[in-house]
Amino acid sequence: MINERLRPWLHNTLTVLLWRLGIVYLLLFMLRAIFYLFNTDTLGPLTWGEIPALLRGGLLFDTACLCYVYCLFVFLSLLPIPGRSGKGYQRMLFGLWIGVGSIVVLLNLADTVYFHYAKKRFTVDEFHFTGNDNTGHILWKALGENWYLLLIGIALVWGMILLYRLVRPAPRRLRPMWLFVVVNTVLALGSVVLLVGGMRGGLGHGIRPIAMSHAAQFARSPAKASAVLTNPFCILRTITNRKLSYVKYFSDSTELAARFSPYHYPAADSLRHDRFGSQHGKNIVIFILESFSYEHSAYLNPHLYREGESYTPFLDSLMQEGYLFRRAHANGRKSIDALPSILSSIPSFKTPFVITPYSLGETHGLARHLGDEGYSTWFFNGSEYKSMGFVAYAMLSGVRNTRTRENYEATVGTEDDDGYWGIWDGPFLRYMARELDSVPKPFFATVFTLSSHHPFVVPAGYEEILPKGHTKVQQPVAYTDHSLRGFFEYARRQPWFENTLFVFTADHISSEVYDPLTKTPTGDSHIIFFLYTPDGSLRGDDRHIAQQIDLMPTLLGLTGYDKPFFAYGQDMFEIRADSARTARDAFAINHVDGTFQWITDSAAMFFDEHEVIHLFDLLNDPSEERDLIREGVRPDSAQLDRLKGFLQTYYEHLERSDFVVR
Repeated sequence: MINERLRPWLHNTLTVLLWRLGIVYLLLFMLRAIFYLFNTDTLGPLTWGEIPALLRGGLLFDTACLCYVYCLFVFLSLLPIPGRSGKGYQRMLFGLWIGVGSIVVLLNLADTVYFHYAKKRFTVDEFHFTGNDNTGHILWKALGENWYLLLIGIALVWGMILLYRLVRPAPRRLRPMWLFVVVNTVLALGSVVLLVGGMRGGLGHGIRPIAMSHAAQFARSPAKASAVLTNPFCILRTITNRKLSYVKYFSDSTELAARFSPYHYPAADSLRHDRFGSQHGKNIVIFILESFSYEHSAYLNPHLYREGESYTPFLDSLMQEGYLFRRAHANGRKSIDALPSILSSIPSFKTPFVITPYSLGETHGLARHLGDEGYSTWFFNGSEYKSMGFVAYAMLSGVRNTRTRENYEATVGTEDDDGYWGIWDGPFLRYMARELDSVPKPFFATVFTLSSHHPFVVPAGYEEILPKGHTKVQQPVAYTDHSLRGFFEYARRQPWFENTLFVFTADHISSEVYDPLTKTPTGDSHIIFFLYTPDGSLRGDDRHIAQQIDLMPTLLGLTGYDKPFFAYGQDMFEIRADSARTARDAFAINHVDGTFQWITDSAAMFFDEHEVIHLFDLLNDPSEERDLIREGVRPDSAQLDRLKGFLQTYYEHLERSDFVVR
């Protein structure tokens, strides 16, 4: 038993506050453990040697999170007022404490599920999607699938309440009143200093406030850096970081332009790609395939699948007759990132470009350029007109005609709705093929498929026909592949088919992964990407790095477009006309949780805007098990300068909302 004389001192305001904050630290530790266990397949196994650094990083971010969300609670707990230990005041403190704690539990458990699908932490940007009409239905489905996490959340909150009630504050002990006020005023003011230091990650003058990217300093792989983070820190830090800020690496504009320029002047280029075949005047159809990871193809991954086992048999047959980019990468992590990359050659980094105010600046996308050359331009999507902002951005990029779920149902009826996202891919692609029969030629058409997505269902009657798959997404992938076959069976009989260039690219990789290489730092953006022409004019098996933002300049080059244009990507066939330039210039870039990935034919750098924190040798270490930075190897200075030039150029144009050649 505690000596009654000691009880008032052991239960004073400060010790009780430390006890209550200690409960929050324990809660955050348990939530991090749940996050890791739920996402082990993505994050990878832990070794004993890396646990201490992960724990240190976790403590740093937990402290920042605690200081952000419990700052008011701490200040009120130390406020020097006489009735502070009274029942009414303590009930108010308890309500604030458990209310904030419940939100912390909810956000972290939601983040646990979200990361499994998005491969990134939940930030303020994700709230943009809550306006979709199908959001409630999708969330309810996700809750049903992860009901046990709801029970865990209830248990955690109940455990917090029990621990909170174990230690109660004793009545005020300090006498006289002036001493009580002075001591507690000093404690309250001192807490403000400590809270600010906790939010910043330290009190040193040279310390810059910690951001999500700092998590990489405590992890041996970019994926595990996500386990260091916690919510609601990720949300609050991205709210407070909405103002555009970036590092200016080069003060001289000429030097910057020498590192990277988004201005293309094809008429002045000395190297063209006539040897790859001109596609001048051809129709163009782009299929943006939801979640079509590289790993889904048996043709591309014969080591993964048994003979005869395939989830993309139709696409596999087209790849062998078209021009395949084996090392292609997505420039974003979410579907909303894909459209600017593919249609306008503008990647999305910290915030999806579509939802920033900068996207309203003048943009001349692929549809705009082709429209100026006489193409009719079309965008097809089986979701509702306002879903995800897809139609809005397609039109900003220059598309003039759209067909969505509303158009489909007005023409065909309402029986083909999947109940979650929109019209099943099979009937919608057949509808699209019939629509293309009557549009003016030549046409440029883009379709964004939707069936190969959570909740991973296929139409009734297909469950027993299509292979189940090694992951939940592979049967829906097989359904979309089957739907594409149906589109082509119809299209082959139409007069426009032979004069059409078809493009196949994924929006991003799928949330469900199977191949160990997909779980590597660069594997989590590796997608299916190829071109197909019925006349066989484009054939090849390309093993150099490619990316989504390369598509627009490549298609403009293939069609013989000879006017200046703005694009962050490159004409892939143009640089491949010079093998030395290919090895030097081919690259892919993307961003996750504060870190930029710069991938070349030979290496991958991970850069936090200040230093390279990871470096992998892709030629000799395809599994990316050795981080060369930890071995003292320095990155290629020319490639690092090129990356810095890319980033500075990107943000300067973003700041000006300037995406055209003037």
